[in-house]
Amino acid sequence: MDLLRALAIAAVVLGHWLVTVIQYTSNRRLTGHSALEYLPWAFPLTWLVQVMPVFFLVGGYANAASLTSHRRRGGDDIGWLQERSERLVRPTTVLFVVLALAALLARLLGADPGELRLAVWVASIPLWFLAAYLVVVLLAPVMWRLHERFGLAVPLVLVGLVAVGDVARLNGAAALGSGNFLFGWLAMHQLGFAWRDGRLPMGPRVGVPVLVGGLAALLLLTVAGPYPVNMIDIPSERIRNASPPTLALLAAATTQLGLVMLLHERAERWLHRTWPWRTVVAVNSVILTIFLWHLTAVVVLAGVLSALHLLPTPAAGTAQWWLWRVPWLIMLMLVLAVLVAIFSRFETHRTHRPQARPRWMPGWLHQWLIRPTPRGVLTVAGYVAVVSGLLFNNAAARTEPGIFGMPTTALVLFLLGAATLRLMRSVPVNPGAG
Repeated sequence: MDLLRALAIAAVVLGHWLVTVIQYTSNRRLTGHSALEYLPWAFPLTWLVQVMPVFFLVGGYANAASLTSHRRRGGDDIGWLQERSERLVRPTTVLFVVLALAALLARLLGADPGELRLAVWVASIPLWFLAAYLVVVLLAPVMWRLHERFGLAVPLVLVGLVAVGDVARLNGAAALGSGNFLFGWLAMHQLGFAWRDGRLPMGPRVGVPVLVGGLAALLLLTVAGPYPVNMIDIPSERIRNASPPTLALLAAATTQLGLVMLLHERAERWLHRTWPWRTVVAVNSVILTIFLWHLTAVVVLAGVLSALHLLPTPAAGTAQWWLWRVPWLIMLMLVLAVLVAIFSRFETHRTHRPQARPRWMPGWLHQWLIRPTPRGVLTVAGYVAVVSGLLFNNAAARTEPGIFGMPTTALVLFLLGAATLRLMRSVPVNPGAG
């Protein structure tokens, strides 16, 4: 699972870097877009490189493992949600604050508000995924109980709901298909549950039919059916497979799952070697930092090269553009390495939960926070506020000016949610402590 997580994030990072097109507008402002719309021959390749479903599969496995372990130690679901928020929300808070402060400073120095918004918008593109994942984490305790009772019937129902949403979208009622943002990712997350408890066995006996069935469904839905071949969103498509997930994306995910099943035993043997395992462990220790900051690296590098008048802007898909990919990727790796060195401490450093009431916390507040209802409501409210802040930022127009390079509402909501979750983690697990 660690190997799959590392490969999935590496594919996302390299994919974003590879297809990024940086150009100048007529008034010499930097702008960017995806090269995929100019490379239709690459659309079938997205069946493998669209790996977000794999990340939710891995997340389901990891969440099932940590949730069951937490319960065995006597913890409850709210305590698990509080602990789970630390690694996810704290590094994201750092990115949010750094982007907001950098935009504010640049604005005070006279930078163009529209360009600042575009820069922040690009740098925060990874946050749309994190918003979806945080919702799935919030629902994980409930979905685990459903899995324990109904097993693989749960993802089958979710796939059915995705199909209903797709029918609505294909018939022009896009709003009725919005539930697929939740149902699609939950379906893959549930399969991670099934992998964890053995209901989804690994190996060729199951892997071959899963692979063949997924590929057959994918061909029928895309080549012969109404869905685009491309699994990575581009603006020109009427129906997009990833926003929200469609049946076609779930078919591609099933194909990938079949490959994982086939290669599982071989990968396990390979990871028993020292250097592959050490590499996987090292990457996973900073995996969220890599994911969060990889597009900030694009913004930083493009800005520096442009300021130095050293930024080539060849047309996407040309020979010059492909040749420029080599130094472009190398420089981005160096920039990202610096960013990871600076900010990874917020992911790798774990705070221990206090065993006694913090000195700054009044006794009446502590007694109120350890009560079941306030404890549960505030924890859920923290998640909701964080997710709302992320969604407000990503939904705002990429040219909408703002003093922080993002909607102030988004920043306030996110920080309020992060502070609430931090407060709840500061309350001792033992209600009688302090």
